[in-house]
Amino acid sequence: MNGELLVVDDVPGEFAERVIECFHARPGDNFSFFLSGGDTARQSYERLATDGAESIDWWAVDVFWGDERCVPLDHPDSNHRLARESLLERVGAANAVFPMRCEDGPDPYQLKVGELGRLDLVHLGLGADGHTASLFPGSPALHADPGRLVVFNEDESGRNPYKRMTLTYGGIARARVVIFTVSGEEKREAMQKVVDGADVPAAAVTAEKIVWLVDPSAAPR
Repeated sequence: MNGELLVVDDVPGEFAERVIECFHARPGDNFSFFLSGGDTARQSYERLATDGAESIDWWAVDVFWGDERCVPLDHPDSNHRLARESLLERVGAANAVFPMRCEDGPDPYQLKVGELGRLDLVHLGLGADGHTASLFPGSPALHADPGRLVVFNEDESGRNPYKRMTLTYGGIARARVVIFTVSGEEKREAMQKVVDGADVPAAAVTAEKIVWLVDPSAAPR
């Protein structure tokens, strides 16, 4: 597998600790932080809002997203709404916030990501089908041109609804650090496939450093 696997009892707590470490190790003045979605992400951001309230200078943080559903930003299924409620409103500040807006198409976000050069931290999850961000099994985005950092994508199986905007493998590969957070027994089979190097999207992610934070219920053999 790509990266370091850590089985931890408290995934949100370990996540918060790692984000704080990454912030203080950042090479520049600002810190580009790409957010995720899902229940584990929500728990992780709530913990980060508590543990990182005083440990992170949020006025130095630029907030981006790794993927987003093509729904209004205040929709219950929006990753932007999840992050706003669980993190941004709780810490009360950020230097800049860049939502993914499907109505604008992927090109403006491509330009923003490209201007960063390196991405300081990308947070990802793992779906029960092995997807990460909105890179679904068998979907067109898995084969995006190397120069494309952001694309539209859909899960043609229908398991994951909505059209999406997502970072590509090439976009994620620009990250200094990728942190996966994985919890729940329903993720165990997908996590095993990642460890075994099976053909699932999450197993193909590359970056300068990858850390998998996995709770015991999702841990592979």
